[in-house]
Amino acid sequence: MRRKHTRKNLSLWMTPDINKVHVKEKSWKTPATFQKSLKITLIMGQIFSLLPVMGICSNDPLKIRFVYTSWKCFYSFFSILGQLYMTFMCIYKFSLFITSMNNAAPLIFYGTSCLSMVLFYDAARAWPSLVQHIASTEQIDPNYDTKLTYKCNITCIVVLTLALIEHILSLLSKFAAAAVCFPNASVYEGFSRYAYPSIFQVLPYSTTLGVLTQFLHFQSTFIWNFSDLFVICMSYYLTSRLQHINERLLEAQGKYLPESFWKTTREDYCRAIKLVRKVDDVISGIVFISFANNLIFICLQLFNTLEDGIKGTSECSGRSKRSNLLGGHESAVYFLFSLVFLIGRSVAVSLIAAQVNTATEMPAPVLYDVPSPAYCVEVQRFIDQINGENVALSGLKFFNVTRSLLLSVAGTIVTYELVMFQFNTSAPNTNTTVIHNNMTTVAP
Repeated sequence: MRRKHTRKNLSLWMTPDINKVHVKEKSWKTPATFQKSLKITLIMGQIFSLLPVMGICSNDPLKIRFVYTSWKCFYSFFSILGQLYMTFMCIYKFSLFITSMNNAAPLIFYGTSCLSMVLFYDAARAWPSLVQHIASTEQIDPNYDTKLTYKCNITCIVVLTLALIEHILSLLSKFAAAAVCFPNASVYEGFSRYAYPSIFQVLPYSTTLGVLTQFLHFQSTFIWNFSDLFVICMSYYLTSRLQHINERLLEAQGKYLPESFWKTTREDYCRAIKLVRKVDDVISGIVFISFANNLIFICLQLFNTLEDGIKGTSECSGRSKRSNLLGGHESAVYFLFSLVFLIGRSVAVSLIAAQVNTATEMPAPVLYDVPSPAYCVEVQRFIDQINGENVALSGLKFFNVTRSLLLSVAGTIVTYELVMFQFNTSAPNTNTTVIHNNMTTVAP
């Protein structure tokens, strides 16, 4: 009886301490809200017509609205039409020339960019209800992760800066090649004809069309990078919500706590899991296109490396004239930077998005360590819930983003490269010799 009384007193003594810590946090820390954490990232997306919702700069969830007649929706709609135009021109060119992996690359690039814009537009329609659901969850259980906004903003700056550097290197590579391929044309005309053959091998050249095509290409390049950035920042937020609960559990590990503590914590965990599923319903299409796009172009880049080395080949390779921009090494510099950036970004997306799944499994060891006298029905329900469901971001429910997915993707890439390399070396040269326009360019 005396031992039981002591444990009861200990549990009553521990509970106020935990509550006191959270009250103390609330008194001087500002909650890390969803709108504040992703504000910069979403603003950058809207500059290029993605996620056309109103009130993105406001901290009030009720001001987030999707309006079909807003200028943002019109901007997004016309951008989708522009990407459809680029896609159809690639399809038309693809039907006229000899087919190959490299001729298909522009079609895949612009096609997935167009599809990404449609998926972001669809996500924008559900965005107001999603933000309001997140705000209600934050109001019940505020999160005081002071590093969340910082991580999202720094990641946004780093990813977009590297993407801009990659695009500049791409332009240098194309200008250098255009100077060799079109020595009699003006600088910009030669660049446009070399960089966008799907347009100017079909339509007559004009400066206006060249500028419009270059903007649509830059928009496609940004969308490709932003899709990965968006998945990363959403994963940051969801992981932070789950870690907020996990930290509370780690503080309580091995301690004698009342049933009310485990009930409250389990309910908070249930809300976080519901939030993950709600977010996944909205962005699962974006997750799918992000992973599919990265997989396709990593395979294409590595295939080009095995076939032609880092410099690649083009219809102008045999000419003696060389550019002085980077001593004739523009294509190689761009290729190496692009390949490293692409692989690094793909690995980062996989590992960071997988942290959501990892964070949902972290409470289990704490619950297994609950002392026998403190074990109760709520602890058992908590354990059953963790073991009974697999919670993670998904790609249209086709796959869950977990740490093991990265190994599966790596195995797929290796298998693809071996098969394609064997097929390419065994095929007759007349079937594999094609005109390559900037063959080593990931984003055509």
